[in-house]
Amino acid sequence: MGKRIILKTEAEIRILREANQIVAATLAMLREKVAPGVTTWQLDSWAEDFCVKRGSTPAFKGYRGFPGSLCVSVNHEVVHGIPSKKVVLLDGDIVSIDFGVRYEGYYGDAAITVAVGPISDKSAELLRVTRESLDKGIAKARIGNRINDISGAIQDHVEKHGFSVVRQFVGHGIGVRLHEPPEIPNYRRNEPTPRLLAGMVLAIEPMVNAGGFDVEVLRDGWTVVTRDRALSAHFEHTVAVTEGTPYILSQSPM
Repeated sequence: MGKRIILKTEAEIRILREANQIVAATLAMLREKVAPGVTTWQLDSWAEDFCVKRGSTPAFKGYRGFPGSLCVSVNHEVVHGIPSKKVVLLDGDIVSIDFGVRYEGYYGDAAITVAVGPISDKSAELLRVTRESLDKGIAKARIGNRINDISGAIQDHVEKHGFSVVRQFVGHGIGVRLHEPPEIPNYRRNEPTPRLLAGMVLAIEPMVNAGGFDVEVLRDGWTVVTRDRALSAHFEHTVAVTEGTPYILSQSPM
């Protein structure tokens, strides 16, 4: 990833919102489809069909060789889980669904973690805290703040509740490429970070573990899991920095 941050025009942000609204609608549809007995391959197929009918293409499929349209990660899987007919969702699971599209030359990207049937109190708390940490980070996406303000808000909220943030994978800028500068860690870095300017578009995505923050990649070369096999949750929004409040491009319409 190069280091030059590309500021977007109002016209570009309008297209980015359209792309992200397709992502939001797809995730809303998938949330309703998640149930015991559903395979992650089915979720992937539904997502691809849904977005193609809306004039977009899946952003992840073929990206650096990734085989699916969705990244679907179950329980202790953190991110980049490969959809499979062999992975069947069970009562009590949590499943993270990360989805992106390319639309009119621009990308959308967002993620949710969903309960499969009734889940434990600890799992529910993990989902709640991760979702709240995303909100805390987004609230700092204002002109004059720095990336570290976003990162610190996420880290502080997560660690206050006894969970940990993944270090090896981070959020990112987004636009005509899926991954653009700047990187957006979910923890403070002990170095200067870029100041936020109007026109920055950021994919903010806390990945939060119930145990330690260490992760590892499985032999498939993609699936990231917690090293201690504790549960992990992931939420993501694409957000534009504006003259006013942060503009959540991937927010589902009420």
